[in-house]
Amino acid sequence: MPLPLNIGLLYPGLGADDDFPYLESAHPGLLSLPLVRTAGGDVAHLVDELLAVGGTENLLAGVSELQSLHPDAVMWACTSGSFVYGWAGAHVQADEVAEAAGVPASSTSIAFAEACRALNVTSVAVAASYPDDLAQHFRRFLDDCGFGIEVLSFTSNDIATAGEVGLLGRDEVIAMAKAADHPDAQAVLIPDTAMHSLRWIDDLERELGKIVLTANQVTVWEGLRIAGRPLKLDGLGTLFR
Repeated sequence: MPLPLNIGLLYPGLGADDDFPYLESAHPGLLSLPLVRTAGGDVAHLVDELLAVGGTENLLAGVSELQSLHPDAVMWACTSGSFVYGWAGAHVQADEVAEAAGVPASSTSIAFAEACRALNVTSVAVAASYPDDLAQHFRRFLDDCGFGIEVLSFTSNDIATAGEVGLLGRDEVIAMAKAADHPDAQAVLIPDTAMHSLRWIDDLERELGKIVLTANQVTVWEGLRIAGRPLKLDGLGTLFR
């Protein structure tokens, strides 16, 4: 039997880090998702704070911890700590991690764009947990990716910290997604790895009647993609079918 795919996660402090052990247990023997918490803790949703959280020194310190776990790929599992660097900057960030880790690397923000491209999604609604000034960086990130993704609806929910986002339950996440939806959007994007979602992807798609892409979902998918070993997994929506 082949060894489980080992996708190393650099995760900024806290929020929904327990999503990943849940996913491992739901698919025993298929996935290993070792997680290293980078500095930042209950990070405030402020641009300057997120630039620091996604800084080179911070990420490479996490890589040094992950290397002993021999990951097949490494994901910077933070949406805001990657999109604040812009499309080009996020790729520089991922390249630095890849060079240090010696394996492919990417980030959650890049994963959203790649997931849209893989599913031929060109029109989206965005349900952002962040204050608007931070959230607008994600809109610009999608505009700049060059994949022809049009944002038809965009909501910011002004949640101040990652820890607060991690307290949201299933019904609150579904309500946030519904409030952001647009009838012409092919998919709803929910960009925050501090938000729990991996237990609820099918529920979200059923309630909205369309593709839903969440931060923790696309993070795992992108890790598998760059490792060259994609998987079809139950319970994780259209992206994993």
